[in-house]
Amino acid sequence: MTEILQIWQTWMAAYPWIVPLLLLAGLLLLSWLSNWIAKKIIVRSIQKILQLSDWVLGLQIHQSKMVPRLSNVVPALVLGFGVAQIDGLPIVLVNLVQNVANAFIVLSLALAVGAALDVVNGLYESRERKVDRPIKSYIQLVKIIVYVITALLMIASLMDRSPLILLSGLGAIAAVLILVFQDTLLSLVASIQIRSNDLLRVGDWIEMPNLNADGDVIDIALHNVRVQNFDKTISTIPTKRFITDSFKNWRGMQESGGRRIKRALDIDQTSVRFLSHEEQQQFQRFFLIRDYLADKQTEIEQWNLEMLQGDTDAAAVNSRRMTNLGVFRAYLLQYLRSNPSLRQDMTLIVRQLPPSPTGLPLEIYCFTNTTAWVEYEAIQSDIFDHVLAILPEFGLRIFQQPSGQDWQALRMG
Repeated sequence: MTEILQIWQTWMAAYPWIVPLLLLAGLLLLSWLSNWIAKKIIVRSIQKILQLSDWVLGLQIHQSKMVPRLSNVVPALVLGFGVAQIDGLPIVLVNLVQNVANAFIVLSLALAVGAALDVVNGLYESRERKVDRPIKSYIQLVKIIVYVITALLMIASLMDRSPLILLSGLGAIAAVLILVFQDTLLSLVASIQIRSNDLLRVGDWIEMPNLNADGDVIDIALHNVRVQNFDKTISTIPTKRFITDSFKNWRGMQESGGRRIKRALDIDQTSVRFLSHEEQQQFQRFFLIRDYLADKQTEIEQWNLEMLQGDTDAAAVNSRRMTNLGVFRAYLLQYLRSNPSLRQDMTLIVRQLPPSPTGLPLEIYCFTNTTAWVEYEAIQSDIFDHVLAILPEFGLRIFQQPSGQDWQALRMG
């Protein structure tokens, strides 16, 4: 045994680099072993506990990569600390391994911080009440700051220099950084304005015709806003465009509980005429306008009595008379007021617009009692179905461009 030890000592004296090399190999093996224990045993155990937990924070941490990224610090610590304990290694190699290990530790911690920020955002978005002001853009901004600081620390560690030296020269490259992060800075300013002025929320229905976006906002981030259009496509819009471009937000309509109907029918102006006394009596069968007819008739008779001063021989052209269009307009207004699908506490009018070559527009302006698209369209269609069908009862016609059938009827006539 003594001879073996003497041979070993002699061999070691002849080759002094063998021991540091063996110790370095052992250190690498120990670093790998510590990494295996950390990931296969500790991390898996923690992840399983978090997965089975009913705690919201625990579930968020499990879904993130925060714990696995923290475990990357363990082998780097073993390697960085152990290499300094081995005698005989070149000082350049020791410094290099320690610097790389320190840079790797800084990177692992920064990635863990990024994952922790994702956990914070997930907790915020998992609140029971609807999140109308997401913080995702602010989270991304903090991440950028963390990663910039991490890059500076890693470079300083690899160069074995103080980070203050790098920071002192940061002013010289400020213009370059501003140029590189120009979109980020503009997006940050846009995000602050959007939040402070409450211009946009997740769930808002917006319209941006110039970008072919028409749908619901599903995500607001630092650099872009995602909109799910009604055809189920996704539009990705730069956040800064919501400050530089105009867009329509339908949130006010949704919050009011009523959606506007604003549509006009073009009445054939040649069908507008005065009503005879017999026709006025026939309109008494419309119970919606019985009171209107009585009040209007009394008003007209009083006016004629005062203006004509009892001259029974005066021509009819000098007296006031009801028109079929006026009676129809009164009927339509009462019909809308009796419709249970319309909001009676909001603006509800039937008005004439200026005549045009396509007829006399008669516009309906009212609000439904629902903002749901399908129900809104059904209510609007029912109203105009009735209007088109009832028009002939008042002796009125809808203006329509002549078709081939019209020309054929004209020739036959």
